[in-house]
Formats: sequence, C-alpha cells, structure tokens
Amino acid sequence: MRFKPSTIKDIALALNLSTSTVSRAMRDSYEISAETKKLVLDYAKKINYTANPIARSLKERRSYSIGIIVSEIANNFYSQVINGVESIAHNKNYQVVISQTHESAEREKMNVEYLSSRSVDGLLISLSSETNNIEYLKTLHNQGYPIVFFDRIPEDFDTFKVTSNNFKGAFDATEHLILNGHRRIAHLTNSKSLSITKERLAGYQGALKKHHIAYDENLVKFSEYGGMHMQEIDEAIDALFQQKFDAIFISGDKLSTGYLMYSKKKYPKLISKIAIAGFTNSNVVSIFSPSLTVVRQPAFEMGKVATDLLIRMIEAKRPITEYETITLETELIDEKDLKL
Repeated sequence: MRFKPSTIKDIALALNLSTSTVSRAMRDSYEISAETKKLVLDYAKKINYTANPIARSLKERRSYSIGIIVSEIANNFYSQVINGVESIAHNKNYQVVISQTHESAEREKMNVEYLSSRSVDGLLISLSSETNNIEYLKTLHNQGYPIVFFDRIPEDFDTFKVTSNNFKGAFDATEHLILNGHRRIAHLTNSKSLSITKERLAGYQGALKKHHIAYDENLVKFSEYGGMHMQEIDEAIDALFQQKFDAIFISGDKLSTGYLMYSKKKYPKLISKIAIAGFTNSNVVSIFSPSLTVVRQPAFEMGKVATDLLIRMIEAKRPITEYETITLETELIDEKDLKL
C-alpha cells in the first residue's frame, strides 16, 4: 500500500471548513478565531499532518534550502562552521545541503552548478585551494543568485563575506614564539592562491619585522592541498628540516596534525626541541605531543553570521546592492592553558 500524506483539503473536509480557512489557521492568521485555530491544529496533530515542502516551494518560488560548499567536512574547523550554519537555518525553517570539493576547482564548479540548478535558494562557499577562476560564480550572482563567501574569500567579488582576522592570528602566534626566545621560525602553510594563506603569511612576516628578524623564504613551505595529501606535507617537512629552525608556525588543522605525525616518525630526536604554534580548532588539541600554542577561529560564529547574511539576501524584497566583509577575531591560547 502506497503512503499518502494528509493534505489541507483532508483537514478542511473532516472539519467542514474551507481550505483557505484551514490554511490561514495553520499560518496563525489574525483573521481566524482562536477557537478555529485550536480546532484545526488539534486535528492536524491527531492525523500527523505536516506541510508539503514541495507545494510550499512552488507557491512561494523558494525551496527553503541553502547549500554549503567546503573542502572537507572532516576538518574540525568546517564541521564547527556547519554546526553554526545549521543552528540558524533550523530556526528559520531552512534545510542545509552540504557538499565537499576535496580542494578541487572542477568539483567545486560541479557542486555549484548542481545545487543552483536544483532550486537551492542560495550558497555559502569557502573556496577550494585550486580555484583561480570565479567568473562563473560572478555570472550566477549577477543574475540575482545569493552567494556568501566565508573563510577563504575572493578579493574581487561584490557580495557578503565572513572571515577571521588571519593577519592578527598569525602575528600573535609568531610573536608568541619570538617572545619565548625563538628566532629561527619556520612557517608551514596552505596554497599560495588562498586568501587565508596570504593573510597569515603577512601576519607571520609582520611579527618578524616588528622584532627585527630577517624574513627567510627558505623557512616557508606551501602545501597546495592544505595537508589533504600526506606526501606533500612529508616533502615540505623534509625540506624544512634541511634548514635550521627552533620553532614553527603552522597555518591549519590538517597541516598541524600532519607535521606532528610525520616529524615524530622521521625526526623523533628533533621534534621535541621545536616549539609549535598554529591555527587549529581541534577539540582534542590538549593531548597533542609535543603540545602547541593554538590560534582558534570562531568557526561556529562564522557559520551563524554567514547564514544570517545569506538568508537576508534570499528574503530581501529588493536586490541588495551594498555589501560588507565581516572579520571575526581569533583567540591565542597558550599551550600551558590547554593543559588546565
């Protein structure tokens, strides 16, 4: 027997009311008496009635769903962002559709095209490390499709963007290492094309300059896929250990764990002598060994803010023409505090 959900017409027929009266009662309209509303809602609950989202979307030309595109859900930072996204979306009766790029520009484009063609009302996007052409996104946005970027954001794109204060986070982490007596500080970071890479590199350089330490490009290694492939981390770490350094600032979750795993295996006698500071939103960072000083991003808050902005665009009566980039502050947590 095929399942047949109850409809507003069924409720109207059972209660001897018009469908428009039932519909208004469901929407808590002031035109309907409290007694009639109670009658309708009680009966709807009795028969387990739920609104038909397809019918609603056809009527309102909206699917009440938003898409989010990230590099990898397994990343601690992105999983926390998604939690923030869902907290706002749920309260505003939107569903969230999640897709991953695995740092592939081609996959990112396919995800965008699929979600936008399936009537998802708008997109939240953190760009992949391979992405260098966003013309198709500009075309889509210029046609009126709502897009908000977060974390990894483009420079030349007129829409809302939400990111962290990457410069200050990197500056604080590097200066922390300097103030603890370290002068040869290496930097392991992401793809050169990403906004977060440029900003964190600038913060690292800014701290060195403030303390009159010469910048040495041999101490900076880029990881094109941000630690998603262990081989590229291994090669970057091997290259760094050809240099002399007494501390390292690392630019992301995957890179931090990759550095610890490989260095403990390949350079066990050296790694304990090297101080570490880096961006990570891991909830178990206190058990890392050697321990590290942490730069933590407000990932949950970033997800909430970005979703609020996207839904504002979706529900705007008139096209929004003025946008802003919102920068959230990072937090530096000393390794000693992590052990408390």
